[in-house]
Amino acid sequence: MTTSTGGAAAPATPRPARAQCATCLRPQQTCICRWVARLPNTVEVLILQHPMEVNNAKGSARLLHLSLANSRLEVGETFAPEHLQALLSPERRSVLLYPDTAEDKSLGLTPAQPFDAAWLDESQLLRLVVLDGTWRKSRKMLYLNPALQGLPRLPLRDTPPSHYLIRKAHLPDQLSTLEATVYALAQLENDINKFNPLIDAFDGFVAQQASYVARPPSGDQL
Repeated sequence: MTTSTGGAAAPATPRPARAQCATCLRPQQTCICRWVARLPNTVEVLILQHPMEVNNAKGSARLLHLSLANSRLEVGETFAPEHLQALLSPERRSVLLYPDTAEDKSLGLTPAQPFDAAWLDESQLLRLVVLDGTWRKSRKMLYLNPALQGLPRLPLRDTPPSHYLIRKAHLPDQLSTLEATVYALAQLENDINKFNPLIDAFDGFVAQQASYVARPPSGDQL
């Protein structure tokens, strides 16, 4: 049995803040900047990231954003309508990277406009809108932001198996945000090989994250 001395407890020593990379926003010991594969993309990419994904070490959206020269990343679950409309400015045709699902009508979502294949002839006028989050979270983002619901959708078909071995998929054909965006860009820009360097870089990123699971680094670095 222990006894109390009756004195005041000594103040806890504050834990020193971990040095953070200013570019990838991760601790310097787990920086992912080495995997950034800077590539030009004709189709503009707008990444809408759920707040719960921001600090997820396994997330690929930040690497995607840093790698694509013509991309923008915004964080939020519900966006102010005027801000979202500005992001979806009419200078480009916005296309949502999202599958058509049977639940759309039951949720009361605005029907998506049809995708016009003729737009592919002017890919420089396209904007690909990507929702970064789990299936449940991205579904909620779509539900909470009516401006996204009516956008033409680009479902992916016949994609290669995912390289995303560090995160459990709920469906066999689920891909990481980075992979799905790369395959969508290849389709929209009609260039199946242009973004291969980014898939190669993603493999390195996945291997780095897997190494932390096999041999965790000292301290809370993930």
